[in-house]
Amino acid sequence: MNDRQVPVTEAGGRRRWQALGVGLVATFMTLLDVSIVNVAVPSIDRALHATPSDLQWVLSGYALTFGLILVPAGRFGDARGRRTAFVVGIALFTLTSALAGLATSPAWLIAARLLQGAAAGVVNPQVIGLIQQLFRGAERGRAFGLLGATIGISTAIGPLLGGLLIQLGGEEHGWRWVFFVNVPVGALAVVLGWRLLPDRPTGQPDRHRLDPFGVLLLGVGVVLLLLPLVQRQQWHGPWKWALIPAGLAVLVGFGLWERRYARHQTPLFDLRLFGLRSYTLGVLIALVYFGGFTAVFFIFTLYLQIGLGYSALVAGLAITPFALGSALASTLGGRIVNRYGRPLVGIGLIVVVLGLGAVVLVLHNSPHHSVPLLTALPLLAAGLGSGLVITPNQTLTLSEVPVPQAGSAAGMLQTGQRIGSAAGIAAVGAVFFSSLSSTGGDWSAAFRRSLVLAAGIILLALVAALVDVAMGRRADRHGVH
Repeated sequence: MNDRQVPVTEAGGRRRWQALGVGLVATFMTLLDVSIVNVAVPSIDRALHATPSDLQWVLSGYALTFGLILVPAGRFGDARGRRTAFVVGIALFTLTSALAGLATSPAWLIAARLLQGAAAGVVNPQVIGLIQQLFRGAERGRAFGLLGATIGISTAIGPLLGGLLIQLGGEEHGWRWVFFVNVPVGALAVVLGWRLLPDRPTGQPDRHRLDPFGVLLLGVGVVLLLLPLVQRQQWHGPWKWALIPAGLAVLVGFGLWERRYARHQTPLFDLRLFGLRSYTLGVLIALVYFGGFTAVFFIFTLYLQIGLGYSALVAGLAITPFALGSALASTLGGRIVNRYGRPLVGIGLIVVVLGLGAVVLVLHNSPHHSVPLLTALPLLAAGLGSGLVITPNQTLTLSEVPVPQAGSAAGMLQTGQRIGSAAGIAAVGAVFFSSLSSTGGDWSAAFRRSLVLAAGIILLALVAALVDVAMGRRADRHGVH
């Protein structure tokens, strides 16, 4: 082991856990901003006189640039040092959050959100790479458990925090506090990140070029895939969907280029990682699962606020049981994943599907009365299942990835999650709005139908998990490791 790495990884666990704590706070902030802005849209509309297209870009522009930057940022952290990448990313995120809160026009806010999403994409791969670098064995499972809890809570609790901030700040200016709240936390994270995070994963930084043409190909491919998905409501006509096969073709070109580039230089992403069954199926599970579970919050918020007239605060509270269940099970999942392996992910997926099925049943019998109370227990169960999916899957997916490639591998994993989320929201949202139109405005029926589709998408992730379990058992029988 490199001498420079020993003091970081073996010197008292206290500093490592403190560094992880800073990373988790940063992860929470960046993922929270995916969903927290949803409840602020009406206030932004009134304050800035934004068009529907403007509001769509405020929401989707963040996700677009977030997904665009993940892999290059992960590779940069691997090569030049994760501390530098983390601190620069958090500083940019803090600055752009302040700029978003100060916006006086839709164009200003959109530009700030695009930069804010790119900054979030710089930060997130560094946190996963640091866990790979600083922890081993059972401790790594515990660290990923805390990260999984953070992901689950931030994804689900965004509408609640957004509703609270808007209520405290008032209808006119409350939306600004959705962005301003990041500023003091981000400033503190910059200082602590520089003090606590290790400088680089190995002795000397990698001075090789960072594969600029690979960055361009991957960026164009991801944009072509995500753009028609995140702009699905604003781009009318079928031609936007032609961008998806074009994006896939560019990504094939990216793969061919990376294979050629790897003969002489360190590539942006090492395609040999897809030769690892745990990594390939783990990325597939993450892509499909995020396509199902993030879509649930999208349609549930619409159903509660627009369909049933609940406030943003109540809508946020209704999602809280899922967040609590996810946090509890993520922590547990991180502790036991090394004992049970991928079957634990399969169990979690089954519990999620059963929880969502229970939501459909209770709303079928009582579609309009006390919906937040009726769905609390089923959503708690679904959240418990989700906690057994996200953390164990992330731990297992990255378990065989070499530490020097941890950032780029994590970036590709998260890119899959972002693409899955966008595709899932597009598909489930299309069913939701189509059902709403065909049923003459029956919000409960539209929600139930789209929820069934979301559960069906999650079942596809279960199929991938079962394939991994079967292949693992067959390999064990034949003594293959």
